Amino acid sequence: MVRAGLTTERLTRAGAELADEVGFDRVTVSALARRFDVKVASLYSHLRNSQDLRTRIALLALEEMADRGAAALAGRAGKDALSAFGDVYRDYAREHPGRYAAAQLRLDPEAAAASAGGRHARMTRAVLRGYDLTEPDQTHAVRLLGSVFHGFVSLEAQGGFSHSAPDAQESWTRTLDALDALLRNWPPPGQA
Repeated sequence: MVRAGLTTERLTRAGAELADEVGFDRVTVSALARRFDVKVASLYSHLRNSQDLRTRIALLALEEMADRGAAALAGRAGKDALSAFGDVYRDYAREHPGRYAAAQLRLDPEAAAASAGGRHARMTRAVLRGYDLTEPDQTHAVRLLGSVFHGFVSLEAQGGFSHSAPDAQESWTRTLDALDALLRNWPPPGQA
């Protein structure tokens, strides 16, 4: 018999909370069953296995970040949009470290098609419209922004900036300034 009140959505949200508390790599159906004080078997009517749970958490995280990104970008352009968009990723990772890690999960093609990943790509390209880049430079810039945002956030989460001056916020501000300057002065192909 299925325990009353347990739904796939409720289990996914509880899994996301668990990921933020103990780390995404430690989220399993067994850990979730312990959280609800139920037998593991009672969750299998809602979840196929731990990978299914992890995929659902990743999809939730991507959706939450996309919603935040859309709200942050409304009415903004240029550097203001770039800074707001970067802050969405950094703030989300600081508030929800497990969910942010989940958002990095490599999804199978079916899950990827159902994810908010496309929204992230469209928002990144919307930010870049303020810089007048054409293809293929726009694709290069999308990859650059993703790499810089994720790299900074990952290093910061691992304590990489906590033991030296200046503080991480100052570095983040300077990083956004540098990205803005680069995007405004994007070099033509073949120029070093």
